[in-house]
Amino acid sequence: MTAPRDRDPRRLPGPAGPRGDGRPRQGAPRRTGDARPAPRRSAAARPGQPRRPGNAAQPLRLGSPRPRLRLISLGLTLVMLIFVVRLLQVQAVDADAYAAKANVNRYIPVTLAAERGSITDRDGVDLATTVDAYDITAAPDLLTPKTAKVDDAPRQAAALLAPILGEDQAALERKLTANPKSQYVVLARQQSPQVWNQIKDLKSALSDAAAKGKGVNVLAGVNREAHSKRVYPNGDLAAGVLGFVDAEGHGAAGVERELNKQLAGKDGKRVYAQSGGRQVPTGDVKEQPAVPGSDVELTIDRDIQWAAQSAISEQVKKSRADRGYVIVQDTRTGQILALANAPGFDPNDISDANADVLGNAALSDAYEPGSVSKLMSMAAVLEEGAATWDTHVVVPNRLPRADRAFADDIDHPTWYLTLNGVLAKSSNIGTILATEQLGKNQKEADRILYSYLRKFGLGSYTGLGFPGETRGILARPEKWSASQQYTIPFGQGLSLNAVQAASVYSTIANGGERVQPSLVRGTKDSGGRFTATPDPKRTRVVSEKTAKTLAAMLESVVDNQQGTGTRAKIPGYRVAGKTGTSNRVDPKTGRYRGYTASFAGFAPADQPRVTVYCAVQNPTKGSYFGGQVCGPVFKQVMEFSLKTLQVAPSGKRAARLPVSYDPSP
Repeated sequence: MTAPRDRDPRRLPGPAGPRGDGRPRQGAPRRTGDARPAPRRSAAARPGQPRRPGNAAQPLRLGSPRPRLRLISLGLTLVMLIFVVRLLQVQAVDADAYAAKANVNRYIPVTLAAERGSITDRDGVDLATTVDAYDITAAPDLLTPKTAKVDDAPRQAAALLAPILGEDQAALERKLTANPKSQYVVLARQQSPQVWNQIKDLKSALSDAAAKGKGVNVLAGVNREAHSKRVYPNGDLAAGVLGFVDAEGHGAAGVERELNKQLAGKDGKRVYAQSGGRQVPTGDVKEQPAVPGSDVELTIDRDIQWAAQSAISEQVKKSRADRGYVIVQDTRTGQILALANAPGFDPNDISDANADVLGNAALSDAYEPGSVSKLMSMAAVLEEGAATWDTHVVVPNRLPRADRAFADDIDHPTWYLTLNGVLAKSSNIGTILATEQLGKNQKEADRILYSYLRKFGLGSYTGLGFPGETRGILARPEKWSASQQYTIPFGQGLSLNAVQAASVYSTIANGGERVQPSLVRGTKDSGGRFTATPDPKRTRVVSEKTAKTLAAMLESVVDNQQGTGTRAKIPGYRVAGKTGTSNRVDPKTGRYRGYTASFAGFAPADQPRVTVYCAVQNPTKGSYFGGQVCGPVFKQVMEFSLKTLQVAPSGKRAARLPVSYDPSP
């Protein structure tokens, strides 16, 4: 006997229809009185499953969700663990490397060049100034095949830039490939704004094409730095004073080098985000402003500088000389009004200039001054009371001293001269005889003369602080050779530079007080505040009485027909001056070859205002005497200077001091 089947609780009882599913057929009448229930399938009676005999059907049970939840949780934990490990690697272990990769082609540092200060003359006229210019730079690391997505990006970039920059294509390519990891290389310096505009337009066109999938922008890493360009509006005028700047914009000579720190200012920096060679408008920008350089005002007068430079250039050319220089100095203040060299150079373009002319020969050349140095010997004699201007001096044709017989520049019978006449006729023999009176013996006389030479500034720097300046050569008296004891009094056996020579005459013109020469009046910062140069050092060398006597004696050189400087006369003005003609040491061989012709003086002699010194090295055509070579140059420059400064003519004539005396009883 079989157990009755359990009814399926999920089914509702109802009459069985023909379909056997307990539902009546549609449209068929419900049958009544049939209480037999429809058969139900148990789980054991499902198709495909064998029925277990003797077992009752089991109710349906759902499986537990916990194992699957554990599996999902474990999976999520592993995924999160992987993310955490990766995050630690990116943000901690490899942070720097990924940051560097992120910044490739994004943040661009640009130097903001400070505007270099101008150099002006004493009236504020520009002698050196700046205009807009750019250094064209590139980032080689953006042109590698990996970054640029093209194998020959450097070659393409060089081919595009070469005709614009005027540079060799191969040279540009070498710069772009020399260090592929570099983020900075200078392709060309001091290019005009027009050049940069061409490059910028080309970059923009390449960027637009790249955005459309047409090629690669190989100029994306090309940028510019505003460095400006130094220009000298007056060409070669005062080039030796101004100097020039190098390719990097640093002072390389002259005032540009001496005062480079004040002129250069301080560069700033700007960092901005860029993409595809263009600045991201919404990107971060960090900027440190540049500090402009200060303007420098010189003591130079542009017009007087022009007159001096024109005169010496013409004379050097006419005499076929190696070089020449003219110094113009304000006798009262020590300020240099002109410092001219010939030949010169154009600081706007030094590519073709001879290296020998790029400096300032008036300060760097050390040479034997010759007879212009006799003024210092006479100053020592007068100041020490060893003689007076009218002391009688018998000057033979030859004077035996040490190992030789000394002579004057011309053969002559015995001269009977006053001390004034010794200076007027520029007698070497007379000068030796006068300086021998400085001491009880020659050694003492040497020591006294040496002390005066030093007080006049010989053997010391001028105080200008100029690059390449020489202080000359003046040995201590105990080291003077037997012949130097007698040659140094008339200007051979010692050396100086042209500014030192001019300063000697300015000292006498200033009443015996030496004022340290100066070339810079002051500086003006970007705010317009002017800072004057400290007052120059002043040193008493000789008394006013001695200086006044020497000025009268120097007038005899120019005014007296027996004087050697008559070509330096200026109508309406009393002129005090001295000629110089010395044997010249050839700097290449170290031997005497040729001559140095010179002339020094000041005017008006009664109320001195201006000192002019001229020297010409190795004149080979025409005369080589200082009075004939440099006398006319002195006159031309002095006349122009007096008129430019509106100096009034002399009020009275000079008292002519006797040059000679009658030896008859």
